[in-house]
Amino acid sequence: MGKKGVLLVNLGTPDSPEVPSVRKYLDQFLMDERVIDIPKFNRTLLVKGIIVPFRSPKTSKLYKEIWNENGSPLLHYSKIQAKLLQEKLGDDYHVELAMRYQSPSIESALANLKAGLVESIKVIPMFPQYASASSGSVMQLVMELVSKWQTVPPISFINSFHDNKQMIEVFAENARKHQPESYDHVLFSFHGLPERQLLKCDHTGSFCLKSSDCCETLSDTNKFCYSAQGHDTARLLAKELGISKENYTVCFQSRLGKEPWVQPYTTDVLKKLAAEGKKRLLVFSPAFVADCLETLYEITVEYHEEFKTLGGEHVQLVESLNDHPKFIEALEEMVKA
Repeated sequence: MGKKGVLLVNLGTPDSPEVPSVRKYLDQFLMDERVIDIPKFNRTLLVKGIIVPFRSPKTSKLYKEIWNENGSPLLHYSKIQAKLLQEKLGDDYHVELAMRYQSPSIESALANLKAGLVESIKVIPMFPQYASASSGSVMQLVMELVSKWQTVPPISFINSFHDNKQMIEVFAENARKHQPESYDHVLFSFHGLPERQLLKCDHTGSFCLKSSDCCETLSDTNKFCYSAQGHDTARLLAKELGISKENYTVCFQSRLGKEPWVQPYTTDVLKKLAAEGKKRLLVFSPAFVADCLETLYEITVEYHEEFKTLGGEHVQLVESLNDHPKFIEALEEMVKA
């Protein structure tokens, strides 16, 4: 029998931190109909006419701050994750890595699996919490590409792993290095989404955002809700570390535009905690499985500086899953499930 194919897909990264590469990356990313889910004509005007031309130089400077001898940290750790998973699974499996945007492409990774004559493909979008703009986009593109093949092998997808026990344990281990008890408050800061994208995931049309606590408990109604899954991840992490509910806050970073995004915003929470006299904050970013721009710069630099300006003293990032052996074991279990 042939090998079993595994496709790991993360979000993506520019090929270099220079403006042309960043422009190319942002253009592909933001033109995705699931990322900016407005009519194509409006999206094209917004992305190509406003966002990409003005944002590319600024974003390029940020990428230059985190770029190192290994290149992009996200791509560096993703390659290691794929390599370690291949070693863990052995010769009966063929593991490929892809990025939803830029290189290596999903199309090329699928072509490699096809050329390898795999008997099946398991796709793992590397986003713990499901969102249409991340996991959903990966699934859509994979199905579109494979639908053009003359022979379509069995394909399965991991929808989310927001409550994965080993993932929770890795984040908790990383947090213990910083002595969580020495901090005044803990933040679980997730990447933001427009509220309209949450509303679209409510198939009943009568639950999402109808109350201030609709995301705090996972149910059949909101089981695919990004915010609800994020709250569940935070609850499990807090339980693992013995952090009481009053000592942590779930919040959302990386807003774009003026319309309402999922709240509370991380910047607003920083202001509130500073006003309460909190000085030291420990921050998790559990929407990412590898450290990247949002963790290494947005939290470590921007939020730290913002909090100090507000009167705080220190914002400490809890490192991501990166190349932790226990996370590779978690991926192995997902593959074999």
